[in-house]
Amino acid sequence: MIAAPYTRYSRFALSNNAQNSITSTIAADMEAVNSVIRQRLHSEVALVNQIAEYIISAGGKRIRPVLVLLVANAYGYKGVAHHELAAVVEFIHTATLLHDDVVDESSMRRGRQTANALFGNAASVLVGDFLYSRAFQMMVSLDSMRVMQILSDATNVIAEGEVLQLLNMHDPDVSEESYLQVIRSKTAKLFEAAAELGALVAGASDADISAAGEYGRSLGTAFQLIDDVLDYAGDAAEIGKNVGDDLREGKPTLPLIWLMENGTDEQRALVRSCIENGDEQHFDTILAAITNSGALDYTRRAAEVAAQRAIDAIAGVPDGAYKQSLLQLARFSVDRSH
Repeated sequence: MIAAPYTRYSRFALSNNAQNSITSTIAADMEAVNSVIRQRLHSEVALVNQIAEYIISAGGKRIRPVLVLLVANAYGYKGVAHHELAAVVEFIHTATLLHDDVVDESSMRRGRQTANALFGNAASVLVGDFLYSRAFQMMVSLDSMRVMQILSDATNVIAEGEVLQLLNMHDPDVSEESYLQVIRSKTAKLFEAAAELGALVAGASDADISAAGEYGRSLGTAFQLIDDVLDYAGDAAEIGKNVGDDLREGKPTLPLIWLMENGTDEQRALVRSCIENGDEQHFDTILAAITNSGALDYTRRAAEVAAQRAIDAIAGVPDGAYKQSLLQLARFSVDRSH
């Protein structure tokens, strides 16, 4: 059991208050990252430009590049390589979104049509491949084997996580630990890599790089668990996708897994049927069961545990505005509505 602890390219979506307090310290850095993104997105193939710009210009929280910048600055970095690394991380993330939406047959992300819904599956997959390969071109230009190792390992683990999630689809017997492994691989790994890169480029010690990685991994876990909560308790206009999409896609996320283990026989039978069949016919009944049973509270507590783990991991980071932003980001990961 989990115990309760405690311009187009420059758009942040952390929420107004969080945006001002967390990202104000890196506003100039983010402008530089946006410039790198604009330059590196360019392709001689018009459709590549069109789709890549469409997905990146949709905004999003930009948490991963923000992590690179905040951690690098927290350790006193004064160069410009962190701008390139932040753009690399954002390109890898964007590529995973393009591929995810095709696999999940999603039609809505960040409040508008997905690229695959607009341009077709084939084009989305291929442009995702373009973004992956462009990211690796950028990595090579930094001439650091350690950077290459961190990012190549991360992309490989992410791919494994995608396959593991695919295997779990429509399987009502997925355990909590198996599901958390999907989160660690599919979502938290790129958070981990982003934080490690920030510490690495700043010349931090191996111990500090490892601590930064733990911060990123725990932060990413907290974010995903709150996404699981919002899939049942959020507002579609705020979260930018249809509420209940996970159930419709047959994804056994933590609220459903908890209900399968702790609900009534009738609830368990209904959840099993809905996961197996991706059935939205009984969504309102499932939603009521999840809400009233404590499944969402349990998932939120799990996110709070992960966020506290992130906070503890950066105890050794030098005090200052950048560390404060990292601490605020950990708190925001669980105190958000989108």
